[in-house]
Amino acid sequence: MVEELWPGVSSAWSTFIRVPSTAAVDVPGRVHKWHILDNGPQLAADGIEPAGTLLCVHGNPTWSYLWRSLLAAASTAEKPWRVVAVDQLDMGFSDRTGVFRRLEDRITDLGNLTDALDITGPVVTVGHDWGGVISLGWALRHRRQLAGTILTNTAVHPAGFSLPPALKLALHPAVHPWGTRSTDAFIRVTHALAQPALSAPVKDAFALPYRSAVRRQGVANFVADIPADETHPSWRALNAVADGIRRLNVPSLVLWGPKDPVFSDRYLRDLLERMPASSVHRFEGASHLLPEDVDIASPVFSWLKTAVETPANTSLRRSDPFRPMLAELDERAGDTSAAVVDMAPLDGNDTGAGPRTLSWAGLAERVNALAAGLAAAGVRPGTRVNLLVPPGIELTSLIYACLRLNAVIVVADAGLGTKGLGRAIKGAGPAFLIGIDRALIGARAFGWPGIRISVDELTPARKRLLGVQHSVAELIADGAGSDVPWHPVDPDADAAVLFTSGSTGPAKGVVYTHRQLAAMRDAIRNTYNLRAGTSLVAGFAPFALLGPALGATSVTPDMDVTSPRTLTAAALADAAVAVNATTIFASPAALANVLATSGSLDAAQKAALEQVELLLSAGAPIAEPLLAQVQELVPGASLHTPYGMTEALPVTDISLQGIRSAGSGNGVCVGTPVSGARVAIAEVLPDGSVGSEPLTAPNRTGEILVSAPHVKDRYDRLWITESRSSSIPGWHRTGDVGHLDDDGRLWVEGRLGHILTTAEGVRTPVAGEQAAESVDGVGRVAVVGVGPAGGQVPVAVLETSPPVRRAGPADAQLAAAVRSRVLELCGYDLAAVLVLPAMPTDIRHNSKIDRTALAGWASRLLAGGPVPKLGKRGKGGPAVPAVAPEGNAAVPAFEGASR
Repeated sequence: MVEELWPGVSSAWSTFIRVPSTAAVDVPGRVHKWHILDNGPQLAADGIEPAGTLLCVHGNPTWSYLWRSLLAAASTAEKPWRVVAVDQLDMGFSDRTGVFRRLEDRITDLGNLTDALDITGPVVTVGHDWGGVISLGWALRHRRQLAGTILTNTAVHPAGFSLPPALKLALHPAVHPWGTRSTDAFIRVTHALAQPALSAPVKDAFALPYRSAVRRQGVANFVADIPADETHPSWRALNAVADGIRRLNVPSLVLWGPKDPVFSDRYLRDLLERMPASSVHRFEGASHLLPEDVDIASPVFSWLKTAVETPANTSLRRSDPFRPMLAELDERAGDTSAAVVDMAPLDGNDTGAGPRTLSWAGLAERVNALAAGLAAAGVRPGTRVNLLVPPGIELTSLIYACLRLNAVIVVADAGLGTKGLGRAIKGAGPAFLIGIDRALIGARAFGWPGIRISVDELTPARKRLLGVQHSVAELIADGAGSDVPWHPVDPDADAAVLFTSGSTGPAKGVVYTHRQLAAMRDAIRNTYNLRAGTSLVAGFAPFALLGPALGATSVTPDMDVTSPRTLTAAALADAAVAVNATTIFASPAALANVLATSGSLDAAQKAALEQVELLLSAGAPIAEPLLAQVQELVPGASLHTPYGMTEALPVTDISLQGIRSAGSGNGVCVGTPVSGARVAIAEVLPDGSVGSEPLTAPNRTGEILVSAPHVKDRYDRLWITESRSSSIPGWHRTGDVGHLDDDGRLWVEGRLGHILTTAEGVRTPVAGEQAAESVDGVGRVAVVGVGPAGGQVPVAVLETSPPVRRAGPADAQLAAAVRSRVLELCGYDLAAVLVLPAMPTDIRHNSKIDRTALAGWASRLLAGGPVPKLGKRGKGGPAVPAVAPEGNAAVPAFEGASR
């Protein structure tokens, strides 16, 4: 049995080494005793040749103990690595030198140690806190040995900001001696940052080397050596590292805890500006002590395998035909016909002026003026610009102005709510934020990053209050008649970060390149035969942005795009009248309200809808009876329901006739792949795990895989999430579960996170839900698993018509009818049937059911306790169960496009 010196640390790793010093602060010939944790002797004894060395450098006030998880995992990795975790001099169990060691000295010290250890390479540096800049300093001096860098919550420069309040306090003359040396206050405060809290043994281990004031002198000196400005003695050394890393051409990984009160996201943005090719993963909820908060060993060794051990050939460039997104706009720059029409007043301020219309010529002129104005304000190729503007003329102009400059648009739905929206914006880290008044209020109140630009004209006082530096009108005036900076489009450069709906956990940023955006446009154009001259009503926000790229005249109806149910039949018809619409895009929730309000249509409005040739309903599945009612409203239209997601929109398509032809089956039939797309299945195994082979054989249930030119480039700053989603080479793993039928049609059976692992094997939820929904008086249904994995039982949770007043078990008659229908059509019995007034759903579509929350609620209810209270999800959202199972992110079952 291996003896542990401290929790998680093998006694075999701990060693001392005497190292001659060449640091300027030491007298010549000075020798220091270093303590390190090193698995190298253990590997050598086992006859293992490591792939390289991880040189791990702690910050203040930790020590080598911080890296124990890497040491534990290194020997069992597919390619074992040597891990050398150092205790810096005056820290941990290394010598107390009696002199003040500054940044330059510590970089030199680290080089002395690696020389004494005869570490030659390949070396990947790993740094945390102030160990990050020290490890990068070593990296710059040892480029021949350097194979990569890994950073966790660190900073290399103040980046134009003052020091964080916590460090200012620690440096204050009245606090510094007492807080960092005389007492262990600084150490205790640092340990308290862990999320979740450190266990008592781990906390004791971290504090062990710093039990006396004498042993805490290095802690005090480390704080005092923070270079706050150019007058500090370490400023020059810090600048040398901060500038030097721009020229490092090795793979880099950045793992980040966004809740860090010391090194906040602004330091992450600075790092990525200096090292833009870095792989990044932000762990939502994690804080300063990231290696304690989350498992960093798994992603580190996974990244080493893909980026360092067997790096991909990034020199290959695609040569597919590429037509830029602005090509159609440029070609129609002299056209005076309508390009964009707004039915809704901007920001809800109804001036009575009626619809606003912009011609193609006007749009081109406005885009160029905005681009010139944005460039004068500092927007450059690659600059991230967050757009908090509803669909319409303003948003369309801003998007295409950013594309003109090769800037990167960041789009997050206001329907995420303040918390979700703030998380998304901070995660994307835009340099500019352009918004309507409500968005600017949020930016000011919650400290969202970015130079602020207002869509509306504001008074000087309000501009100061909201921190606004420019307005859109000012940018247009400044740019009118000016030459737009010309930058050739790199098809494989980032073009957009589009956020998911947040219905599968925190909203994820999805990065599209210019090539992929153009491929999305082409997939829609080719699948639905949309050509220049098409006039479309965009009641579904993602499609509103593609109108000019398609050469189509687009109109945004008078509705709140963050709440689809606000679209009325009259608003839809009025939009159709405004452009003689041939095409309509709308979500199922929007169409449901259109049908509910269709009795108010007059003859002209009905006539306009009768001229529609194509109607697309995206965002969630839509039942055939509802589609049949929609068909009566647009009798001349071909009705289609594309399936897709923010990561790949669209993937497949099916018409109303196709739905009827497919009939009933295990799941929702979503049709065949759209132009350029391929679909395959990775089979779900009996234990609920997923295979790694793409299959196209019929009737094999598994995770749905997608390959297409318009699949996303990656998840933004979520390297772990991206590596999992692309773990089957050439395919995007959707997280949806389904099968292909004998005719090659895709059927969606649910979400991977919601399969039931029963004693009889794996079961998917959608077929049972459809069966239950066919019972009279039953509305939407969710079938969830209750109980432990491998022994779950199926439970149906229902909405009823009319709605019940109180959540709980269904009455005996309804429960019997539902049980009987599910048994008849699906062959299994339900353990329980429950009812509630309204399903917990996502905010964007008002139709994606949060089955994870329901599973937790049903578990509590069936355990015999009181009925859990119902809460609310989001502003204006439906009632939701307040209890969800711990440790399980919200991952609703499949609900169609744009998750």
